Amino acid sequence: MVSLSPRAEVIASVISYSLCSGFLVLVNKLILHYLPFPSIVIVIQLLSSVMMIYGGNFFGVMPIDEMKLEFLKPYMIYTVAFSTGVYTNMMCLNTSNVETVIVARACSPLVVSLLDSFFLGRELPSRRSFIALSLIIVGAYGYALTDAAFKEQGVSAYFWPTLYLALITFEMVYGKQIVRSVKFKTVSGPVQYTNLLGWPPMFMFAKMGGEFERLHAMMDSYDAKSYSGFLGKLPKESIALMVLGCLIGTGIGYSGWWCRGKVSATSFTLIGVLNKCITVLVNLMIWDQHASAIGIACLFICLIGGAFYEQAPMRKKDGDSEMKAQAEKDVEIASVSSRHNTPSGGGLTKRNADSDDETTNMTKPLIQK
Repeated sequence: MVSLSPRAEVIASVISYSLCSGFLVLVNKLILHYLPFPSIVIVIQLLSSVMMIYGGNFFGVMPIDEMKLEFLKPYMIYTVAFSTGVYTNMMCLNTSNVETVIVARACSPLVVSLLDSFFLGRELPSRRSFIALSLIIVGAYGYALTDAAFKEQGVSAYFWPTLYLALITFEMVYGKQIVRSVKFKTVSGPVQYTNLLGWPPMFMFAKMGGEFERLHAMMDSYDAKSYSGFLGKLPKESIALMVLGCLIGTGIGYSGWWCRGKVSATSFTLIGVLNKCITVLVNLMIWDQHASAIGIACLFICLIGGAFYEQAPMRKKDGDSEMKAQAEKDVEIASVSSRHNTPSGGGLTKRNADSDDETTNMTKPLIQK
């Protein structure tokens, strides 16, 4: 196994997560063109990832963690947010264009930076960061004014993107907290727990949303009597996209948790925003369902604002300043005492020696403290 330096590991995790995240949006958008069943598609991707993980373990090429009850509770909470977030993301793609999803994601660093301060011990954003986050809001608002869906449907067009924004911010902050508190022996642990716990809620969403009924209606239109027969009648490119989506979905599981463990919650959120640049560029070349030139410009204003964001440092503990002041005071007392008892002649007199011993005894506790 190749050993990377800490800096190289951060860069590798960011690049791998960026590629998987950007291309998964595009691939899922293409899949929904052939199979407009968001929850069913996600269930297939999650179960495929689980099969790959346990298959790799069965053949001895991939170690995995044992299932433990103590890890289930935090991951159960995360999985609810994750599954609902994935569902709302797919609903956004199904009802809006890709840029709408990206702008909703671009607004998330503002909320995450505040939650980062309240729950994860970081300082509030600096003035530069506030300006950068404000720039993101301006770009998002400008995009909304040019969005055809917003003009036609009004606020209702942003129901799913707004819900997605709320869920993604909670997922980012709580996910970072899990990385801190839950320690796995293998890199497969987070992906294993997330996907195993994630597919049942998505299956429930598919059932509640009537996706299975629509799927059966689609099967009837293809005159297919079984799922295997239905797959055989689908266009070959749709099957290829499903396989590609399963592979990228597994990749984003590993790269996402890897990257999350290397950077702060806000930085991880910003990475998710900035890596969408490639999504926009590829989207312009594939579909005609994209924003106007002004809308694209507003989108890049959001991304520029994200690029100028400065990660806030960790908040100092209450006792840090007092301990530092006391330490400086101790050093000053020791220095003054040392100068005061330094002999001016050639040798030490008995009185000076006694005075030195007394001073040492007086200052020793202060220095140790």
